Formats: sequence, C-alpha cells, structure tokens
Amino acid sequence: RIADGLAAAFAEGLGQAIVLLAPAGPAGPAPENAFGERMSFHESVRCGGCGRRFPAPTPLQFSFNHPTGACPGCNGFGATLEYDEDLIVPEPGLSLSDGALDPWTKPRYTRERADVLAFAAERGIDVHAPWRLLPTAVRRDLLHGSADFVGVVPFLESREKKRYKQYIRVFLRQYQRPTRCAECAGARLGPDALAVQVGGLDISAASSQTVRDLRVWIAGLSLSVFEAKVAASVLEEIEDRLSFLDSVGLGYLSLSRQARSLSGGEMQRIRLAGSLGSRLVDTLYVLDEPTIGLHPKDIEQFLSVLRDLRDLGNTLLIVEHDEAVLRAADHIIELGPGSGELGGELVLTGSWDDLLASQTSTGRALQAQDSGKNERRSGRGRLRLEGASLHNVEEVNLELPLGVLTVVTGVSGSGKSTLIHDILFRALQREIHGSTSAREHLGETVGTYSRLEGAAQIDDVVLVDQAPIGRTPRSNPVTYIGAFDRLRALFAQQSLARERGYGPGHFSFNVAGGRCEACKGAGQELVEMVFLADVAVPCDVCRGRRFRPEILEVTARGLSIHDALQLTVDEAIRVFAREARLGKALWQLQRVGLGYLRLGQPATTLSGGESQRLKIARQLSAGSRGAHRLYILDEPTTGLGAGETGQLVDVLDQLVAAGHSVLVIEHNLDVVRRADWVIDMGPGAADEGGRIVTAGTPEQIALEPDSHTGKFLAKLLAAASGTAGAASAAGARPLADARA
Repeated sequence: RIADGLAAAFAEGLGQAIVLLAPAGPAGPAPENAFGERMSFHESVRCGGCGRRFPAPTPLQFSFNHPTGACPGCNGFGATLEYDEDLIVPEPGLSLSDGALDPWTKPRYTRERADVLAFAAERGIDVHAPWRLLPTAVRRDLLHGSADFVGVVPFLESREKKRYKQYIRVFLRQYQRPTRCAECAGARLGPDALAVQVGGLDISAASSQTVRDLRVWIAGLSLSVFEAKVAASVLEEIEDRLSFLDSVGLGYLSLSRQARSLSGGEMQRIRLAGSLGSRLVDTLYVLDEPTIGLHPKDIEQFLSVLRDLRDLGNTLLIVEHDEAVLRAADHIIELGPGSGELGGELVLTGSWDDLLASQTSTGRALQAQDSGKNERRSGRGRLRLEGASLHNVEEVNLELPLGVLTVVTGVSGSGKSTLIHDILFRALQREIHGSTSAREHLGETVGTYSRLEGAAQIDDVVLVDQAPIGRTPRSNPVTYIGAFDRLRALFAQQSLARERGYGPGHFSFNVAGGRCEACKGAGQELVEMVFLADVAVPCDVCRGRRFRPEILEVTARGLSIHDALQLTVDEAIRVFAREARLGKALWQLQRVGLGYLRLGQPATTLSGGESQRLKIARQLSAGSRGAHRLYILDEPTTGLGAGETGQLVDVLDQLVAAGHSVLVIEHNLDVVRRADWVIDMGPGAADEGGRIVTAGTPEQIALEPDSHTGKFLAKLLAAASGTAGAASAAGARPLADARA
C-alpha cells in the first residue's frame, strides 16, 4: 500500500511526493492538524536545501572531451585565449610614433595608425614618449578604447568574425595568451559535474593528485556498507591501474597531466602499464627504446616490470642501447657492423658475456670504457639564476660555470627540463634578444625568476632539441646544413651547364626552372584513397628523379644532381674530395656520427636523435666567429649506441674547445662521467623534487649520499678504474662549496 501510494503521488505530483508523518496513538489515526514532520521526495536529482536541480549522473558528464561534461566557458580546455598587453606592446620602450602598438604596425592598417595619432593630438598625448612612460589612463584607453576611440583590443575582437581566414587566425593568435578559465578555474568540467563529490573531492581535484597520492586517498575513503558494495569493483579496477602506473615509475604523474607534456619514454611506460592491466599472456611485445628519459634509478624499477611481463608467459623484444637493459636481457641480438649502408647484418646473438667478449662495435665500446677525464676544465666566469620558479621548481638558485661541459641530471620528473628549458633558456632569450622573442613561443609556459647575473658573458643561447628539422619531404640534411648551395654551385660550374646557361637555381627541386613541373620537384604524387590513407607513387614524368631530363644530363664527377643526392655523406666526401667548402660542410655530419645518411634523405624519415645531431652539425658548420654561445641540449644520446655516445661527447668537447659553453640534460652515465661539472636535481620526482641536490665534478657527485645519480656514478667510476676508490677526487673542492 505504501509503495502504491508513493507511485501515485509521484505521478500526480509530477515527480514530487510529500509524506506527512503522523504520530501513532492508541486511539487510532491522529487528526489532520496533528501531523508532525513533513518529508519531501523527488524522482529527479536535486538539492534538498536550495532545490537546485541536477541532471542524472552519467559517465559522459564527467568527461571534458564531451559537450555534456565540458565547461561551457572554455569548451573543456581549462583556459581561454585572452589578448595580452605584453604581446600587443612587445617593446615598451617604443613610442606611439615608432609603432609601440604592434598590431597596427602592419601595412594594411594605415588608417588605424592615423587614428592613433589623431587621438593623441586631441588628448595632448606625446607620441614620441616611450609607452612605459605614458599615464595609466592613456594606456588603458589606447588598449581598451574610450567613447571617441576604438582601442586595440576591441579592434582585434572585431577581426574575429573573419577567423575562417587563416591569415586572420595567425594574426590574432600572436597577441593572445592562454588564461585560466574564469568559469571552471581550470577544472575543464561544467558546474554540474564539479558539484558531485566523493570523500570531499570532486573529480577534478581527485585527478589533479599524483598517482601515489591518489592511491593513498582511495585507500582511505570512508564508505558506508552500501556504498562499499556499490563501488567495490570500480575501486578494484582503479587501484589496479594506479598500481601499474606506479610500478613503471610514473607515480609522480597526475591523472590530469596533458599528454603533450609527456616525454616519449613516459608515453611508452603508460602504454606498458595498460598492457599490464590487460593481463595478456602468450603475447609478443615490441618496445622501441623504452628507457628514453629514464634515470638509472628508474630503469631498475622498469626492469622489474619487464620481468613480470615475461614471467606471465609473454615474449619481449626490445630495441635498446642502455647497458643495464643489456645486462638484464636473456638473449642479445646485435645488428651491424656499422650504420646505414654498412649495417643490416646479424653480427652477434648470445648472452651479455658473449657481447662483452665480442669484437662488435658495442662490444668494443663496452670494453674500452674508462673512468673519464683525468682533468676537469675550470671554465671562465659563471651564470647565476636566482629565484627560479615553475611547476615543482620553487625558488631555486642555479649557478652555471661557463666555458665547460655541464650536465644536468636527476630522476625523471625532478624538474630538469623545467629549470633549464622553461626558465633559464627563456630568461637568457629575454636578456639577450629582448622581450620580442617571447612572441615566438606563444602558448608555452614560461617560468619566473628574481635575478639573472652573468648573461653579458655570452653572445647567444642556442637550444638544440629533438624537434624535426622539417615537416615535408622537401627538407633534407644537405639543405639544412647549407651544403646544398655549394653542391648546386658545383653543378652550375660544369661546362655543359655554362653552355646552356644553367645557374645554381636550375639544380634545385624546390623552385621552378630545372625541377620536374609535373610533380613540382617532389618526385612523387599523392593518390587520394578516400576512406584509406593517401598513397605516394613515383612521378610518371621524372620517375622520382625530381628534375627535368636535360638538367640530369649535366654531370660532376660522373654523377647527375639526382645521383649526387643519393650518395651517403661518407660516399660524398670521397667523391667530392677536391671540393673543400662542400667537403667541410659534409664533414660536420660525419663528425656527429651521421655519415650514413643520404644527402637527399627526406627530413621526415629522421629520428629525434638524428635531428638533434644534425642541428649540432649545423652549429659546427656555421663557425663561431669569436662569439661565445651557450648550447643547451636535451638528451642528445637518444638512439645512440655505446660507441656513438663517446663520439658525441668528443664533438661537445670540441664546441667547448672553440670557446663555447655546453649545457646538457642527460641521464646517460657515460656522458655524466665525462662532464666538467654536474648539477644533480631531485632527490625525487614531482613534489619530492624540484631542487638542486648537489653540484660539482663527477667525482664529487659520487661522494654525495643524498644523490641517486651519485650512487650509480660511484659504481661506474669504481668499475671503470678497477679500484674501489675511483670516486675520490684528489684536490677537489669540498662539497659544501660546490653546491649551487
């Protein structure tokens, strides 16, 4: 009867039912006015206090990638693009007449420039005074407008109606900076999703915790018996996935971390954690350099995960150079004997002992390991950055010696890239090139600092990262280092070319003249497959040679321009031995271990490590001309074998010998032990890191008990020298003085 009565009440009350509780008495039912407590029930989800209605919770409501759950203010991005005064006025030292308002310096906005001058004349504003000296009210009116003047920001906003044009989007974007969404405060979800809490936290606050902290929070949830039964399977699945992430060394990551901010090694380990969660058996796993970005401490933990996968009955095939992984392998296969044309052969199969006793390139490199340098360069001058802060790096003081090879190391997530790339590099750019350089990095997070000393000692700062050198097949190594100009000039000097009036431009496939016009010098044509990926087929006219037939008739050393581009760097050096300028440029590629690359190899086929070494070769080819540059490299040993790592360090030493400073973010202990100065960050990751544990020579780092790097470095130095005391540093400065 009660159930029937409630059903009828909900039906008649449009989803609402009111229950009046009557006190029970011996004389039967109480009169109507004797009813006591009044209880209200609703079929919909609503607040009992204020009556606010909420939609019935669904999984999509808690997803910022779906319109149901995304914040309406930022569409789930957590930030909105706002016009920024620092970007609109990149040079506060300029006056209005000199173009302080950058958007209106463009040629098409002559009328707006005239309006500014007219507005200034009407208001009595000095158009020759620097922007920073103008009154605050004047600057506000110029930026945001007034009753008689359209400011820069309203002008830019009016252009947004034409954002469908690409040049308008590019124009507007350079004056916008991401700003935390005011509606969701960066949570990316709508108010209905954020109103749902578990254990006092909404889903955004819970996912902002690190994996380790989230495991503790999950374990400490206080649930009723009913809630515990409902959530039992869900909590078990969550704990399994969190434990897998923690087991592969990613306990310092938060679930809300953006994927684009993860390194290649972190992405591989996340996929590996997913494989662990699936609990597959009899499966072949193929991993391509999974230890990229991993500290030796993290590699030990990572190897235990690989063993667990193996023990489940799976087979793991790993492409790897790290010595710790090679030692742990059950079977080793080495390809060689060299790179490129000299490789592709099976040169060894066997155990670690077999590899160590072999005469392969890896075996010889492992046998030749020594304790590194006997003498460390002292450098000349120092660079000091104070109060560096961003992410987990808080108020860090960095002291960097100049004129030496410095390595920054530490466990994954300790703040190395944040300190060096996002703070130091940006600070030096601002100091050396001025504030306009900030416009080249729109959308990037830039750290803060209180003071920078010593920047006047360097003439330039160069970041040599692993970003691709080109995104189209038209870009290639020989073009990137400037050798293609000399190669084209060589062909233009041939007698047949002079007879026909060919210039260097005729031997370029990127401009009209000598290239095949059917494929515009691409050598291939894309065939659209509608529902499948496009297929590239050789050009029917030039058959992939990129040039017109009459251009290919011109030869140098018996080769056409197409044949020359098919040569490897090593082959080209031998063929064009008499061409000093061309040979010098190609030799720089050979110095960094890229002698196996073909001159015309598309840039899209180069790995990240190859792209980075190509950039080093370009810097070597450019020459110093007496300048003192600071080169910053981020894990340059990616993809390098033991022998190639030594060759790379030799090249970095040559940069230092030429009068430059080199700063390397690296985990490879072979690089660390050969450095002049080491800065170790940590001691842990995320909140447990972000500070400089110690700084000094490799021998000093090996003596530091709180340094994870020092423990592994001490073992390496001791093993390489054959004595337990190899880590001691005769005449070294005390550690207390060496710390930054």
